[in-house]
Amino acid sequence: MRAARALVSLDEVELGDHVCCLTDRYASFAEDARAYAADGALYGDKIVVVGPLGAQGGTAGTGLLPETAVLLDFPGGVDSASLLSAVRREARTAAHEGFRSVRVLTERVPATAPGAADELLAQELELDEFASETGAIVVCAFRRSQWDALTLEHVASVHPHEVGMRAERPTFRMFSTGTGRWSVDGVIDSQGASAFNAALRAAMRSAPAVTLEFEKLAMIDAAGMHALVDAARHVPDGRIRVEGANELVRLCWELAGYATDGVPVVMAA
Repeated sequence: MRAARALVSLDEVELGDHVCCLTDRYASFAEDARAYAADGALYGDKIVVVGPLGAQGGTAGTGLLPETAVLLDFPGGVDSASLLSAVRREARTAAHEGFRSVRVLTERVPATAPGAADELLAQELELDEFASETGAIVVCAFRRSQWDALTLEHVASVHPHEVGMRAERPTFRMFSTGTGRWSVDGVIDSQGASAFNAALRAAMRSAPAVTLEFEKLAMIDAAGMHALVDAARHVPDGRIRVEGANELVRLCWELAGYATDGVPVVMAA
């Protein structure tokens, strides 16, 4: 069973982890990345580097990656379908070649194209499903100096695991527990409502009907409930089923007037 947790370092990664790594100093991250790759070789994992790490003389440029490492660079940017197709292909190849699993390492770079923020969230959610389904380990690195605080909050919320997050840990996390199923833990209030809405809308891009598991959700306030309903209404034919909500959450949902047939969200008992 996947569960959200914080890591002291990348040495603690396990199969199926999807890690958000916020870094201040690139040199420190490069050192951690080399250790991550070396551990992968030790455990029999194939290393897959996505993005500019190699092209900019980073981890791959040091020559310290295993010879079997694969570099996937998309100079002109990449859409979710292409990214997932590429990493899934490498996972299948790794299985045929006798590797235990794959270790994906990618440094995220901001894009200015319209809808880039939504595309980034969709990619992160699909990478999370990939890690959950295949047992792959995926580490996504973000240099703080390159990103605005709101985007970092949004992307951190869709990673079940973290390293280097410090005090700005998101109020909730949403992560895959199976196709079309997402576990949500923590608290969804006015602070995290925008990130929750964005994550739901990104998840529903490929599957307009999704199930949310609320067993680990402590509380959702009026702003969070509005964000939930708004996300379902934003997507054509959008439907959300909520399972495992505690008694307080179900009571608040009813008192807010959302427990009606006209709302495209069902709060299951």
